[in-house]
This record gives sequence, structure tokens and C-alpha cells, in this order.
Amino acid sequence: MLRGVGRRYGLRGPWVLRGLDLDLPAHTLVRIEGANGVGKSTLLRLLAGIDAPTEGRMTGRPRTAYVPERFPAALPFTAAGYLTHMGRVHGLPAAEAAARGQEWLARFGAAGYARTPLAELSKGTSQKVAVAQALLAGPDLLVLDEAWTGLDTEARGALDRAVAERAAGGATVVFVDHDPGRLAGAVGLAYRLEDRTLTPVPASPGDDGPRVRIEATGRPSAALPPELPGAPAVERDAGNPAAIRLTTSAAYSDPLLHALLTARPPWHITGLSQLPAPVPASRPAAAPAVAAVDMTPRPAPGAGPTGTTDAAPEAVSRPARPARPARPARPVRPPGRRTAAATRYQAALLARSQRWLAPLLLYAAFLGIGVRAGQPLLDSLGYAAAALLPVAAWLVRLCVTQEPPAARAVTAAAVGPSRAHCASLLTGLGYALALGGAGTGTVLLMSAPVSTDHTVAVPLLPAALAGLLAAGCSALLGGAVGALCARPVLRRHGWSLAATVSAALLALVTDGSPAKAAVTDLVTGSLTGTVRLPLLPAAGAAVVVAAVAALTARLAALRE
Repeated sequence: MLRGVGRRYGLRGPWVLRGLDLDLPAHTLVRIEGANGVGKSTLLRLLAGIDAPTEGRMTGRPRTAYVPERFPAALPFTAAGYLTHMGRVHGLPAAEAAARGQEWLARFGAAGYARTPLAELSKGTSQKVAVAQALLAGPDLLVLDEAWTGLDTEARGALDRAVAERAAGGATVVFVDHDPGRLAGAVGLAYRLEDRTLTPVPASPGDDGPRVRIEATGRPSAALPPELPGAPAVERDAGNPAAIRLTTSAAYSDPLLHALLTARPPWHITGLSQLPAPVPASRPAAAPAVAAVDMTPRPAPGAGPTGTTDAAPEAVSRPARPARPARPARPVRPPGRRTAAATRYQAALLARSQRWLAPLLLYAAFLGIGVRAGQPLLDSLGYAAAALLPVAAWLVRLCVTQEPPAARAVTAAAVGPSRAHCASLLTGLGYALALGGAGTGTVLLMSAPVSTDHTVAVPLLPAALAGLLAAGCSALLGGAVGALCARPVLRRHGWSLAATVSAALLALVTDGSPAKAAVTDLVTGSLTGTVRLPLLPAAGAAVVVAAVAALTARLAALRE
């Protein structure tokens, strides 16, 4: 439900949307119409939860999946690998996510590209992957921003049927498409967006789209399943009480056939025919929507014997192949585990992209220059901790900005922009902390556990703990610097880079900085051979990074 929702970009920017009131029920296909540039994509991003409204409120948004108009290929995964990650982000167990990803690729005719890197896929095949990630978890709200763009005719028809199945299964589907005949006759609600607000579009008498008649027989006492997809018109044969004829939109033909075939007791399909539909004068006679739901028989592996009409084999075999992914998914995992799955996805994205290599080499260079065998232990630990701060800031910046905008929008719709942003921060901080631990271990192996003048022995275990705390303090504070110097706070790359370097240096030299306090404790303790655990600076750094994470996560929801 949307109440008084408005959206503009910037504090003084023009309003793109204003005063929207909208209720989106379940079991409904909702079409959004409007000219280019009126804010359709902005509205869909609001509905998907990618952006937050500038004014007004939105309530009741269920599990959501989003398909952008153009999906980026610049992701270091194979098609199947990406779908497995996104299935887990949507809340599915890993094995089920992998299986559903394979099934949806097969349904869209892209099974042969499962092990192909996304960067090598064509635009159309990349779009099939984008559509598959949205459908594999059975979302309750499906938002499609011209998702049919770039798909071939067969894939468009498969998407038409999948959309109708999701609506028949209880979901709300909101879509924008440039083809005015898309899913004609199946749309439950339609709105036109103009002058920053929505206007309901009444159904046109001549806009029923292609229709399908299904003939079936069952036991004399058999009742039809409740809430049949597409709300078909039902006719009974007066001479044969066990025979019925159902007429519905062609977009609902597959879900309706599946409902009849899986009923208990099942119905036997005896006939299937496509009925002519009146075509408005303003629409081309060969509308793409008709081809998208083409009922021409096609052989299917394992198809049963033919029925009484030529189309009957297709009617029986087609639902048996693709129906499994369209069934409601098993109960998804709670939001906390989905955030963990998003963090694993971000970690895999960073690892496969090899962007971690440059910060690693920089930290190794710092240690190679500043740490020598036999040097006082506490001095070397302080140096290693100080060198980690700019490296941690760099790592967090990489994680926050590594995902292309369209892919980031898909992730944000699945778990929410705040959780997606926190997953990026956790990934960067995790890598930085691991790097700090490795650097501390290296220093412990190379340095001498003595004071600066080599006269006092330094206890090794307390020194190691102090070094780990100082490294953690620098990693946390560097993570806060990286988060504040990247999107959504700073969006321009030049400003972001300059701010990161400047802020990292200030965090090391400014009085009151937790990182400076932790490093100072190590260096001054080395003068006398005394180990001081930087507990208070570490706690302060944890508070700072928690506050920065909360702030930037909130901004990510507002400014994604």
C-alpha cells in the first residue's frame, strides 16, 4: 500500500512522483503505462524497495524480486554460479538454489550457458539470467522493468507464462513494457503515470487479447479446483456431465492446465484450441503478445500419447516440464541468514574479481619497507597496525562500489538496500581484519620481543593480543573512513578517492582518534617494554564503525 508517496532526487530537485495512493492486491497482474521519462522506473524501484520515498509511506511489501531493463554482464560468475548465489540471497538453501537455477535456465532455453561466464553472454542471454534470478525463489512481489527487452520470441512466451503462473500462485506482479499488447487480457489492474501521479486505465472492450479454450473430462462427481488461474468461463456439456469447456486468456493457459492435471482426482485434457481475438484498429495486427503465447504444438521429452486434438500433447507435456520452478518455494530463511548469504555473495564477488590483490600488495609493501627482522616487537606491531588503516579504507570502498548498479538493485530488492549495503561493509571489514591478523602474525615471527633499547624483554602473548587489538582498531576505523568516502555519501569517483586518502591520514594523526591512540600505546610501551592493551580505543573504533554503518545503510535506502 502506498499512501501519499512522493519521490525526488536531491533536497531541491524536481518531484518525479507526488501524492501517489495505490493498493496492490495479491493474485494480480498490474501494468504501469506512460511516456518515456515520466518516472515509471522510479515507481518500480520504490515498489521493489530499492529506493525509499521522499515523502509518504509504503507498507506491506512482501518478499520481492526485481528485474531491470538491462542486466550487466560485468560480474565474475558463471550463469549457474550467479543464480545459486542469488537463490541463497533470496532465502533458499544452496542445493535448492542451484537446482532451481538450472531449471529456470532450461525453461528459458539457456541451459547450455549454465557454465558460461556472464561476461561472455549475449545481451539476450544475460537478460534470461536476470529473469531467472527473480523467479527461482517464487517471490510474493515481482517487479519487472521492461524485462522482455532483448529476449527472443520463445523466451518472451516463457516469461509471459511464468508471470501468469506467479499471479495465479498468489503473487503480485507489477510490470512495464513497451509492447501495449503484453499479457493482454491477463492484466488485472492498469495505471497510467503522467503529471507525477497515477490514473487508473479502464479495460478496453477490444483489448481482451488471445483466448484459449480447454476441453476436459473428469469423473461425474469431480469438482473443479477452487480459484482456477485466470478465472476462466466454465461451460458444461448438457449431454455429458463429466465434460467441461473452460475459456481464459492465453497467458493463463499453462497455469490452468497445470491446475487441472494436478487436481485430485485429475482432469483429462481432451482438447485445446486458440480462439480469435478482436484487434483494436490502433494496434498492429501481428501483435508480439500473440507470438509470445503461441500454442503451436512442440514435441517434449517424455510426452504422453496424443489426445483428441493436435494441441493436446502440448497441453499435457508443457506444464510437466516447467511447473516445478513456479511452485511456491519452501519457507525461506529469516532475514539474518539472508544477510549472511548476501555477505557471502559480496565476498565471492570480491574474491573472483581479484580487486583485493592491489590492497594486499600495498599492505605487503608497507610491511616490507617498515618491518625488519630483529626489530622491537611493539614498534613493528604499531607500524603494521597504522599501515592497515588506509588499506582497510580501500577494501571497504572496493566492496561498496564493486557491484554494477543494475546488479546492486537486484540484490537490494531481494534483501533491502540497507542489508545489501551492510553486507558490502561486512565483506570489506572481514577482509581487512583477516589481513590485519596475517600482518600481526608476520610481525610476531620476524620481530624481537624486546623494548626499543633491547634491554627489557616483552611478554609475547600480551604483545600479540595488543597487536591484534590495534590492528582491529585500525581496520574498523579504516572501514568507517571507506564507508563515508564512497556511495551513498560520495558518488563522484574523484572526490571519493581524494576524500579517502585525506580522511585516512587524518584518522592516523588526529588527537582523539582511536587508531592513533592504539598505535601510540604500542609505540610508547615499547620504550619501557610495557604492554598496554588498547581496549578503550578498540571499543571506540567499534562504536564509530557501527554508527557509520547505520548512517550509510539508511542513506543507501534513501539514495540508492
